[in-house]
Order: sequence, then C-alpha cells, then structure tokens
Amino acid sequence: MRNRLPPPKRSALMTSSSIRPASDYPPGGDAFRHRHLLGIAPLTPWEISYILDAAEEWVEMNRSGAAKHDDRLAGLTIINAFFENSTRTLLSFEIAGKRLGADVVNMHAAQSSVKKGETLIDTAMTLNAMRADAIVIRHASSGAVQLIADKVDCPVLNAGDGRHEHPTQALLDALTIRRRKGRVEGLTIAICGDVLHSRVARSNILALTLLGNEVRVVAPPTLTPPAMERMHVATFTDMDEGLKDADVVMMLRLQNERMDGAYLPSAREYHALYGLTPARLDKAKPDAIVMHPGPMNRGVEIDSSIADDPERSTITEQVEMGVAVRMACLDILTRRKRGVPGWN
Repeated sequence: MRNRLPPPKRSALMTSSSIRPASDYPPGGDAFRHRHLLGIAPLTPWEISYILDAAEEWVEMNRSGAAKHDDRLAGLTIINAFFENSTRTLLSFEIAGKRLGADVVNMHAAQSSVKKGETLIDTAMTLNAMRADAIVIRHASSGAVQLIADKVDCPVLNAGDGRHEHPTQALLDALTIRRRKGRVEGLTIAICGDVLHSRVARSNILALTLLGNEVRVVAPPTLTPPAMERMHVATFTDMDEGLKDADVVMMLRLQNERMDGAYLPSAREYHALYGLTPARLDKAKPDAIVMHPGPMNRGVEIDSSIADDPERSTITEQVEMGVAVRMACLDILTRRKRGVPGWN
C-alpha cells in the first residue's frame, strides 16, 4: 500500500555532480550563513552543495599517497562530547579534526559528571569555560544539542540528537550518492526500515527532498511516523512496491534500544517482510545502489550478500565520505574564528 504524493520540484542549483566554481556561491561568509550545524532543516540547497563541494577536496587528500594532514586548524581545540554511545561517528569526527591539525579531546558520557547528576546546562557552561573552538555533540535527547549551542560561544555540530537529526550523516550520504550516480537530484530514493526512531532518516528526507529527489519511505505501519506527507514523501508498507524502479535503496537499522513497546512480532518476520534480499533488490533499477548508515544487523534488515557486494553496496564508501564531510564542516564553521577573509 502507498500514499503517493508528487515529488518536490527540482532545485535549479543541483543539476551537476561537478564541483562548482566560487562564483556560483554568494561571496565570502554568505556561502554558509550559520554559526552552528544543528540540522539540515535550516539549510538551503546551495549551502548543502557548498559543503559537498568542499568535502570533495578532502576526499582527494585522504586518498592521496602523501601525508593525510593539513594544518589549517592548528592551535584550535575541538571537543567531541558524546553523551550516547558511538563508534563510527566519534572516530570519524576525531580523525577529521586531527587531519586538519586540531587538538581533539573526546568526552564520553560514562566518564562525565552527567552520570553524577550534573545538568546538561551545567555541562554546557563547563565546556564553554574551557574555551573550546568547536564542540561536537551527540545526545540521546532531541533538542539537547540546541540547548548546548545556546549556552556556548563556539560553533556546535550535531552528531545526532534523539530522534531529531543527524545532519553530517545526511551530508555524507548525499556526497556518496553524487559520486556514485553522477548527480544528487532527480533520483528515486527509497528509505527502508525503522523510520520512526531514525534521526538519520529524518535528516536524509530533509536533504534529499530539498535537492529535488523523489523520496519514498518503506516501513511497517508501526515504524512509520505519522503525518509523513508533510515531509513531501510517498509512504509504502509493501517492500516490493516501494523498491520498484528505485535508483537508491537506503536501509535502516532496527533500533531496538529506542523501542519501548511491541513494534514487531519478531526479527525473523521483519526480515521476511522488509529485509533486503537479492530478489527484493531486483525490483529496483539494475544500477541501483544500496546504502546503510551502520551498524548493520545482517540477516535482519539486509542480507550479507548485498552488504558485501562491491558493485551495489556503498556502505564502506559512506564511512570514507563521512571523514571528508566532517573535515569540511569543521573547516567551514571555524573560519570566522581563524579570521579567514570574508568570514568575519
């Protein structure tokens, strides 16, 4: 079953995968008007494009045989304050900061005073007193990153807050799609699985519709958020129908840790109805790519044969693009602090 809506209008700014010349963007600091990166929602198509183009340069450096290092953030201190467990995102931000020459400090929730009863506001004031030059926040509560951003004097990057947003994941996914498909507009993209609990899904829906794609949400009724039509997507409860002629298939992990009720009968039944198998992937276009933000539940939402297929799967490439995108974000958000001309 489905609820079909017309796809959003294509953005005239997103018609090519090529890196745009500087003249295509507003001058100086107007190319990215935001002090923080808290979500995709406040961004314009050309601001997303600006970040993706900046990230392309870091992809090339990271792939080069030379030393993967740049000193533009030398002397700056970046705090990765993760109040929620993470492996990929924390490691990616740490590598990004260090490759730009910054001093990177990781703060884990299990080692923080929050466990001793300190309020989030007190923690924000403590971090601010340490005079960090950028703070990366991951938190289990929606809105927590905004609260901290309101209390500190430096740029804040959202590394995932509750069910709200995960903006750098959506940006790295957009970059991966652009590099694999040659463009990131005019595509049919199916986002499948636990959409209800997924901040990754929310950020991707915002970014990919903004860039002029037809986005479908494919999920059981119990894992489909209400009022999805407000986000300009088509909703499907039948996996085969939702994947039909898709250019991109983006699978999501079942987030059992966020489920406080009986959303599914069993993992086995979920796989039978919504797991990505070779037969189901055949419903998509022959050159469709498969994405997953990780970590994967192999044999639940995705078969190993698909996850490990180098021609169709982009999962490891997404990890690689994550470092480049986060390098671009840290660079852009600290330009005012560094006195880069046009960013004051």
